[in-house]
Amino acid sequence: MSTPTCSFCSSSRLAMSFPRESGILLHPTSFPSRFGIGDLGGAAYEFIDFMAQAGQRIWQILPLGPTGYGDSPYLAFSAMAGNPLMISPDRLKEDGLLSEEDFHGLPEFPQKVDFGWVHHVKMPLLRKACEAFQTQADPDRMKEFDQFCQEKADWLEDYALFRALKDAHDGADWNTWEASIASRQPEAMQEWRDKLASEVFFHKFMQFQFFRQWSALKQYANEKGIRIMGDVPIYVAFDSSDVWAYPQFFCLDEETKKPTLVAGVPPDYFSATGQLWGNPIYNWEELQKEDFRWWMQRFRSLFDMVDLVRIDHFRAFEAYWAVPGNETTAINGEWVKAPGREFFQRLRQELGGLPIVAEDLGLITPEVEELRDEFEFPGMKILHFAFDSGSDNPYLPFCYPRNCIVYTGTHDNDTTVGWFYKRSQEEQQRVINYLGCTSQDGIHWDLIRLAFSSVANQAIIPLQDLLGLDSDARMNAPSQQEGNWNWRYWYGALNSDIVGRLRYFTELYGRLRRDDNSVSQ
Repeated sequence: MSTPTCSFCSSSRLAMSFPRESGILLHPTSFPSRFGIGDLGGAAYEFIDFMAQAGQRIWQILPLGPTGYGDSPYLAFSAMAGNPLMISPDRLKEDGLLSEEDFHGLPEFPQKVDFGWVHHVKMPLLRKACEAFQTQADPDRMKEFDQFCQEKADWLEDYALFRALKDAHDGADWNTWEASIASRQPEAMQEWRDKLASEVFFHKFMQFQFFRQWSALKQYANEKGIRIMGDVPIYVAFDSSDVWAYPQFFCLDEETKKPTLVAGVPPDYFSATGQLWGNPIYNWEELQKEDFRWWMQRFRSLFDMVDLVRIDHFRAFEAYWAVPGNETTAINGEWVKAPGREFFQRLRQELGGLPIVAEDLGLITPEVEELRDEFEFPGMKILHFAFDSGSDNPYLPFCYPRNCIVYTGTHDNDTTVGWFYKRSQEEQQRVINYLGCTSQDGIHWDLIRLAFSSVANQAIIPLQDLLGLDSDARMNAPSQQEGNWNWRYWYGALNSDIVGRLRYFTELYGRLRRDDNSVSQ
């Protein structure tokens, strides 16, 4: 399809989903909170107010699922559930399920998230709230809970039982459980449902509270003119309710249930052995036989929670790197074609418009670009990648199409300050030459200005760059096994100076929507 001639006049669907505007990338776990991890309480609402005052229209987040080993939001126990650690105990107190006395003796949490310590402190609070709910909830609230369980039953029943079973098996992977329950034999399923009824209820309760708090926050954001961009990892974790409940949709050994093919990317300039992620590869033949029903369910669930969606590793919808499950590196994989066109055609039939962003970074072929452009999905442009080759570098702003999103960096990049000062003097000079000069406000504001001034329909900035933070605030270093996903900002960081400067650039470069003019600075 042809590239639109301006940001407001493509097809009505595209113009509606991707007008010229800007936003901020920040995961909810990065909010300040007295409970050691960002949650869906007061700081989340203050962040929405900050965005509205600064004229920002998109809040981009990472996946919201319940995280397991390594705490990565890209390896969750469910592709559709929410992370209970994001539930706000303060909101539960407002609902009468906890009291201030329950918070006495809270430890002095570190600035960065210590997930193990947070789990140790928050889970007893959530259990106490669950007990109060069972004994004190009024009929209307209990009816709301029952309705939630019915509406989400297509994934909630499996997820709640999976988590209860996992706890009962001391956290062991599902394929090591007794064969009868690992293979979901009906008698074993009923036996365990009865045996673990109270734990299953607890996990349903946590999902009810998560979605209740998230829905209220999303409504507040939407009322302020802010849309939320969610994130769908193309692959799911092997040790998840999804793979346990739908083994036929994944490449697994029939006897051991271990993956026969796993995901990754091939060797390249940065890694001689490639990247071996270990997620089970989809059995696309079986998925297609059933009209992609699991994927349709996944996207319906996600669009109940967000307004826009970024597809992580989009290129795997065209072709994916499949590695035998017994390999220790990604070297001996092969490219396998995927039914991306048929999938997105079916998704469009299911949902109508597709407000989807394609993460098209890395090894991208003409076939991947063709699939992206056929469905008019915006791609991503990263300014950190723009300065290490010649003037034909596709990440330089004068090379952009309008239908794309420009970032200074993403959650996988260093912060802009960290990135710049780790470059050699020669490499720093190359950036300065392109910019013309560096302002007294710092390199982070120089790159923010560059992003906002580009023709890209949308510009999104990690909050760390708005705050001018160094590498210590990096969210994720993909080659690093520990110490990721734990950054939080501090109370008072979102000050009026940042609001004013961000709003100024937003208006200067035509990203302030008309109805934003009524929002005071």
